Amino acid sequence: MPDLDLIGAEVLGPEGLHPGRLSLADGLVVEDAVGRPVDLRGYRVLPGIVDLHGDGFERHLAPRRGAMKQVAEGLIAAEAELSANGITTGVLAQFISWEGGLRGLEFGDKVLSAIRDTAPDLVTDLRAQLRFETHLLELYGDLPQRIADWGLTYVVFNDHLPHDRLAEGRRPPRLVGQALKAGRNPDAHFAQMLALHGRSGDVPAALDRLCGVLAGQGVTMGSHDDRHPETRDEWHRRGVHVAEFPETVDAAEAARARGDAVVLGAPNVVRGGSHNGNASALDLIAMGFCDALASDYHYPSPRRAALLLEGSGLLDLAGAWALVSSGPARVLGLADRGELSPGKRADLVILEARTGRVAATMSGGRFGYLSGAVADRFMG
Repeated sequence: MPDLDLIGAEVLGPEGLHPGRLSLADGLVVEDAVGRPVDLRGYRVLPGIVDLHGDGFERHLAPRRGAMKQVAEGLIAAEAELSANGITTGVLAQFISWEGGLRGLEFGDKVLSAIRDTAPDLVTDLRAQLRFETHLLELYGDLPQRIADWGLTYVVFNDHLPHDRLAEGRRPPRLVGQALKAGRNPDAHFAQMLALHGRSGDVPAALDRLCGVLAGQGVTMGSHDDRHPETRDEWHRRGVHVAEFPETVDAAEAARARGDAVVLGAPNVVRGGSHNGNASALDLIAMGFCDALASDYHYPSPRRAALLLEGSGLLDLAGAWALVSSGPARVLGLADRGELSPGKRADLVILEARTGRVAATMSGGRFGYLSGAVADRFMG
């Protein structure tokens, strides 16, 4: 891209929107005017969205319940969707779980390797997050090396076993469908779940050791769906300092009290509450228990959530947009993005001022998405 001076638009800074020039050179925001002016009256220029947890890409890799053989093609399609929704840094959350199939080790290895190999050729900064089920003890020994080989810097721990039912020897709901999706006999699938539940007593000490190794590798670690303050305290002690989607106010408050980052789901904000009865993201934001909003399963939601928060009066635009830009950048340790200031990456989204729709997205000073009338401004 040539050096550009974006003029006439409202630009979002820490103090809010202001009319002014935004200059871009060599993929960075710069102080002085540098190149061809582009008149963006009628638009708003905001920092690019940093999405630190999304699994909406799965539909591109496994359409109609069948995995694509060319995973890279699915990632290219997913990148287009991310960019069209203003996301300039996208963290793709891939399971490795006892559930098997598209969440098993074999498919997970294929996806994580493809992200590593494909991302350097894309405009959007695509990264991977491993979502790892805690009871897969047989994988612990090799996991640190696998994580290094995949080039990962972010791991989140899950425990999705229905322990209450398994403790009673009862089959959980949807077991048959889950087993068939993984290509397993339902009886064998249930037996595996019971065996995993039976080793629960060995998991805490194994996690202590694993988290110590990963911390030494510089891996950012998070826990998923915390319900109790005691659980969050235990994760904090292990060096797991990100609380993803805490299910209760008490768990979110415990994370805040320990100085840990709280990540909430943007769809929860857009819906006005959790789809499964957990704590409302709106309530947690109002209490100050939120550092970042993530797309979770719906890439349009971060932008929509930030604009909704502004429109509701709960936060001003700068505060609301920080939850999808500078906030998640800090959680990921990415000091080079998240705000439009000199020296930062030229990661930005251009919104129609009247509608709030995405008109263009730039990552590292390169267009990932350019649509409609705004294209004429740049091409003229």
